[in-house]
Amino acid sequence: MVEYNPFSDAVMENPHPIYKQLREEAPVYHIVEYDAWALSRFDDIWNESEDKEHLSAAKGTTSSHVLTKVQPVTPMINLMDPPEHTELRAQVRQFFQPRAVSNLEPLMRGLAKGLINDVIERGECDVMADFASQLAVTVACVVNGFPQEDGPILNELVWRFFKREPGVDGMTEDGLAAAVELNQYFMDLLKGRRDRNDNADDVINTFRNAEVAGRRYADEEIASHLSMLIIGGAETFPKVFANCMVRLAQNPDQRAECVADPSLIPNAFQEVLRIDMPTQFLCRTVIKDFELRGQSLREGQPVLFLYPSGNRDEREFEKPDAFDIHRVSPRILSFGHGTHSCLGINVAKLEGRVCLEETLARIPDFEVDLDRAERLRTDFVQGYASLPIRFTPGAKSE
Repeated sequence: MVEYNPFSDAVMENPHPIYKQLREEAPVYHIVEYDAWALSRFDDIWNESEDKEHLSAAKGTTSSHVLTKVQPVTPMINLMDPPEHTELRAQVRQFFQPRAVSNLEPLMRGLAKGLINDVIERGECDVMADFASQLAVTVACVVNGFPQEDGPILNELVWRFFKREPGVDGMTEDGLAAAVELNQYFMDLLKGRRDRNDNADDVINTFRNAEVAGRRYADEEIASHLSMLIIGGAETFPKVFANCMVRLAQNPDQRAECVADPSLIPNAFQEVLRIDMPTQFLCRTVIKDFELRGQSLREGQPVLFLYPSGNRDEREFEKPDAFDIHRVSPRILSFGHGTHSCLGINVAKLEGRVCLEETLARIPDFEVDLDRAERLRTDFVQGYASLPIRFTPGAKSE
């Protein structure tokens, strides 16, 4: 019988064989140690993501919130339930809609070109440190109205937030300290806005002026919301992009197709999102007893949505473990679903298209050096911390 624990060495090394067993043997699996449930099939995760009657995000969505309980639940838009969540999201989403996001393309393209120019003569670089992380945090700063020059500081705090240590289940003491420092950064930013009487039309001031359930937010609450936005904007995309580079290097025929026909790139990015989603799960808490596949889920129990498992569910995808840039996937779980679907989906898709277009145009012959790559093996997020690549040195673009 399958055994699953999100903190086990086997899961952190390669969770997919265990996810496959879960889907077949125990799609609604009881994690006895934490009295929690793990959902592994696509339809169950998809449907329960829409279930506002029985499940809540308000008690936390990470293992550190609801399993190890070392991280306090602070006000964040992803830790709210309707109707307050719906009301706040309606006020913020204007900055993440397709029309607003499309205006970012020249910025993204300029950043991508410049970062490639910085390394093109070297013939090698680290996809994470030299390219994807720098671009992602800069874009996140621009989208949200944070000072671009603070990107390196914010990146360091976000990476500390996610760093894990062997033998420590969930967040480390330094990760918790980084969360406090990140919150203080935004407290200082808000004070500066107030001192300057800055009324810019951006995400920060939208939170400052928002009224939800008849009240405005205190600075401490706004700082927490803003912390979530920089974490979401700066952390996930670099890992997805590194996975893109690995998959295309491992599948040279499909890479050649993308080089010859860039119109294939958006679908290639979508396929990487499906097969190599970095976030291993997000959680909900049962607020009303219910039954699922013969199991009784009781009030107060955490529920884990195993998104990467759902994205490789044989019931939803044909040959789910195969990478295929021609695959048409009307539904994937990489941006969540339902009430708490990812606010930054349009930003991420545009980043993916632009970065792959520029990379494949300038360094189509790249090779990944997996022997020197560093992987993050954690309960919550998996992917590359460092991914060296080599390529033919070339001239800088004009």
